Amino acid sequence: MEIDTYLKGIIRDIPDFPKKGIIFKDITTILLDPTAFRKVVDAFVSRYKEMRIDAIACVESRGFVFGAPLAYLLGTKYVLARKKGKLPYKTVEVSYDLEYGSETLEMHEDAIRKGERVLVMDDLLATGGTATATCKLCEKLGGNVVEAAFVIELEYLGGRKRLPCNAYSLVKYS
Repeated sequence: MEIDTYLKGIIRDIPDFPKKGIIFKDITTILLDPTAFRKVVDAFVSRYKEMRIDAIACVESRGFVFGAPLAYLLGTKYVLARKKGKLPYKTVEVSYDLEYGSETLEMHEDAIRKGERVLVMDDLLATGGTATATCKLCEKLGGNVVEAAFVIELEYLGGRKRLPCNAYSLVKYS
């Protein structure tokens, strides 16, 4: 069975969350299923093991869940992209619009070195605002974003077209 079909059988839809009219794709069901979680991480390892990734920039908070085991297995740096005010050291920041309002993301100013090959990771690609902001943070620090990776992509929102880099997703909803 293809991973897209397999995961679609596990991901739970939550209607009207976080607000009326939105169908939230709940990835916690993947985390509750050790086989599914392993398949997701293994699929990303398979894709990125030969790409010479130096750092994985993970978006708060669900991107952290998938990025940590991937960084461990690839032997790369694990970089946090967090909401403003959550990181303790000197930061760079980027503000952006998202589906439900606006947000500011930050990274430590020493998280990525010039020329490092960076993979941006999050659980879901919707409109592309958060991933684009994370790419901009990486570039601001001198990194070269190789690709942005997602467990889920909501194709009907067109986020892939807005990204400044290539995108890869395991599950696509049209």
